[in-house]
Amino acid sequence: RLVHLDLKGAAPRAQYLEQVLPLLRALGATGLLLEYEDTFPYTGPLELLQAPHAYSPEELQALLSWARAQGLDVVPLLPLPLQFVLKHKQFAHLREVKELPSALNPHKEESLALVKAMIDQVMALHEDLQWFHIGCDEVYYLGQGEESKQWLQQQNNTPEKLCLSHIKAVATCLAWSYPMVTPIVWDDMLRGMSEETLAESGVPQLVQPMIWDYTTDINVEGKVQLIEKYRRCGFSKVWFASAFKGATGANQSLTLIGHHLRNQLEWLQVAQRSPADVLEGIALTGWQRYDHFAVLCELLPVAIPSLAVCLQALKNGGYSEKIKENVELLLGMPNLEIETFMSPSPGTFPGSDVFTLVTQISFHLKSSVDELLERNRYSTGWFSPYHRKRKIIHPIIVHHLQPDAVRLFSKWKAVVQDLQAAMEQVFHRCAIEEWMEENVHPHLQKLQEVVEDLDEA
Repeated sequence: RLVHLDLKGAAPRAQYLEQVLPLLRALGATGLLLEYEDTFPYTGPLELLQAPHAYSPEELQALLSWARAQGLDVVPLLPLPLQFVLKHKQFAHLREVKELPSALNPHKEESLALVKAMIDQVMALHEDLQWFHIGCDEVYYLGQGEESKQWLQQQNNTPEKLCLSHIKAVATCLAWSYPMVTPIVWDDMLRGMSEETLAESGVPQLVQPMIWDYTTDINVEGKVQLIEKYRRCGFSKVWFASAFKGATGANQSLTLIGHHLRNQLEWLQVAQRSPADVLEGIALTGWQRYDHFAVLCELLPVAIPSLAVCLQALKNGGYSEKIKENVELLLGMPNLEIETFMSPSPGTFPGSDVFTLVTQISFHLKSSVDELLERNRYSTGWFSPYHRKRKIIHPIIVHHLQPDAVRLFSKWKAVVQDLQAAMEQVFHRCAIEEWMEENVHPHLQKLQEVVEDLDEA
């Protein structure tokens, strides 16, 4: 049971992760799937890939040491097709399609050399790895570059074979240098391929596919058949991938636990109907961005109640009132809500203050500002945009409207200051700024402007 930490957005401070790991272990996690992306401390020619908030080698070694101390396996994830690399002009010449940083050109030797250099640097900081995830999902633009188009014109060449040859090249490179490590790939590019194409490629002998589906109706029978197909092609083991957050909306700020719980329960059905020796494990994904260029979705502390429910359901083979009580005990939260968004109730888990304040803001900030500006009769009738622009107001309306506006503005400023302080314990400044600009500033600014307009009028 791997907990996926997607570090390409709002990467938590190392100290925060140190506090979280014992909780993950207590909830039933047995490992971590670490998608470093631009937070890995690359060196040499790859140093430019580091984000300003990237972990230092010392921080990363400490994190891996804490994971080992908790008995958690670590699986690094290198997210081919490498959007975070191809966005840099220094690597733009390795793009499959010149204008798009969406896929690596598989025909250039330098592409494979780049991947190998990245793998080598990641491997150098990790000990005793059993698996290494090489991504390979949603490679929609593979085959659309000029060199690929020429390659595809040759007899018997197909987009499927191009994809498989690319996967094979990377997996072979990993197997050659690190024979004890098994590569894992996302399976979405493989699903539609014929058994014959897969079997002939040699890929099934090199990698383990991770079948992902984050919905609440994952077609259990279809998944069982897909596993059988993969077995017939020669894959020795498969993984599942569910989600505990980051799969219900690109700009989602709160996590609906019920959705993710149902997703786990569906996967348990697939597991029960699959041969006992075929399943290597399951990764509970927690996407922080839908891709490298997307906005932030639910922050990790906000989704910890969902992660707790999901882990406990998988560990216990189902969900019950007793398991719910156990989760509430481990999180220090008295009233766990599954079918609605959690209300801002306090807990004792690491980051619970972030959870509480984010929930409060997500529930009430926009609605309270809208109430004042769009549904308050003094605002709509006597201090409309027309009045505000010209600073015209009847003095009595100031007495009716100004105290409410000032009170609301002061209240939210105080809540936001508390959230900022709580977030600083968990995140770096860039993540806090991004979250505030997306979720807070537009509403707070509206409120500030009406307070200023009232003052002037």
